[in-house]
Amino acid sequence: MNKAFIHDDFLLQTKAARKLYHEYARDLPIIDYHCHLDPKQIAEDIKWENLTQLSLDGDHYKWRAMRANGVEEKYISGNSSDWEKFRHWAHTLPFTLRNPLYHWTQLELKRFFGINTLLNENSAKEIFDKTAALLQNDEYSAKNMLIKSKVEVLCTTDDPTDTLEHHQAIRDHMTELKVLPGWRPDKLMSVEDPEQFNQYLNKLEEVSDTEVNSVKNLMEAVNKRHDYFSEMGCRLSDHGIEEFYAEDYTETEIEKIFINVRSGNQLAENDIRKFKSFMLFEFALMDHEKGWVQQYHFGAIRNNNSRMFQQLGPDSGFDSMGDHKLAVSLSAFMNRLDKTNQLTKTIIYTINPKDNDTIATMAGNFQDGTFPGKIQFGPAWWFLDQKQGMEAQMNALSNHGLLSRFVGMLTDSRSFLSFSRHEYFRRILCNMLGDDLEKGLIPDDIEMIGEMVQNICYYNARNYFKFSL
Repeated sequence: MNKAFIHDDFLLQTKAARKLYHEYARDLPIIDYHCHLDPKQIAEDIKWENLTQLSLDGDHYKWRAMRANGVEEKYISGNSSDWEKFRHWAHTLPFTLRNPLYHWTQLELKRFFGINTLLNENSAKEIFDKTAALLQNDEYSAKNMLIKSKVEVLCTTDDPTDTLEHHQAIRDHMTELKVLPGWRPDKLMSVEDPEQFNQYLNKLEEVSDTEVNSVKNLMEAVNKRHDYFSEMGCRLSDHGIEEFYAEDYTETEIEKIFINVRSGNQLAENDIRKFKSFMLFEFALMDHEKGWVQQYHFGAIRNNNSRMFQQLGPDSGFDSMGDHKLAVSLSAFMNRLDKTNQLTKTIIYTINPKDNDTIATMAGNFQDGTFPGKIQFGPAWWFLDQKQGMEAQMNALSNHGLLSRFVGMLTDSRSFLSFSRHEYFRRILCNMLGDDLEKGLIPDDIEMIGEMVQNICYYNARNYFKFSL
């Protein structure tokens, strides 16, 4: 009988790797400090009818693969039946060999549904029907799937104008795990589109009960929302930026720029950059004052295909790596905060591996001894969220910093099945360290290395974010 593809020692290629994973990493809880799960689905403890709804709808990784395989859009994001969409995904999966989607999909089927059968067009109907039947059970509700995944703390991604009513409902009725909001203020910087920016400020006025007709009023409204998020348990911010903005500006310039855009006028490029620099800096001051962690996901070029953007909107699988310049602006941004000792704990993520060593070395410039690993080179993100990308990120961090202080993995996902990626990361980490141990590159001290593994997989994040568990 052939061994199942996802077996106990999957990805673990040495005896030391297997020992590290099974004895030190496997059973640890999960702290997922950045994801895009919908808190409404958690609050309502929803269930799904089938795997298409649970794992395929809205998954732009899979959508990109299906398009590359020649699947018509009606079977991807269109109005075809759930079964037809899943059938076309099953047809595509065997063509994804060496793409992380193949590992992720089989790992999800194994861990959540006990399915060892390889998904393809021939097995699709059996797997679709079996999982649809299982999904009707209460153990597959949103809350119970988080519990099944051993999630201890989960941080969502929320707009400053969000009422957080679903987070309140979760707080009132769920004691098994913590689900906390994450502050994502990107729209407060989006002055390149005056119409949308002003519509957003009108909404901000409403939720903050503050008239926003000056920069002073703007920051009063933003601070009110920042305070509210803090009251609701938020302990971190996240920023999805194209690049780091660190232009010089004066208060007078920012006021003029704001009045101009508030009047509906299109701004010059230099004014856009100055306003973004101002807002990014002010957000960082707020985070420092409250002791939050600030996260920066930078570098993506979004909505490259204008025709499909018009048809489907954002987050539909038409984004890619950018190649923005980084070092000078990142240094200037962090140094501006550090000058007055107002640089809070910071995590920097790159979408392009060319920046790995830059970020790893830049982080070392602003470690100040106040907290271990205060400035973090964040885990491999988006297009780098795969075996080679994870290994490259951890190798750069090892070469230029302290891997032992790394806060480890997150999902950055909209899928309740994606927590198996923590297992994927843990196996890759243990395989790296186990290989080093057996080659004599690190001491043959399994207990010391095992403690390091546990810290990276769980304890570092727990201590870094200071979540009250």
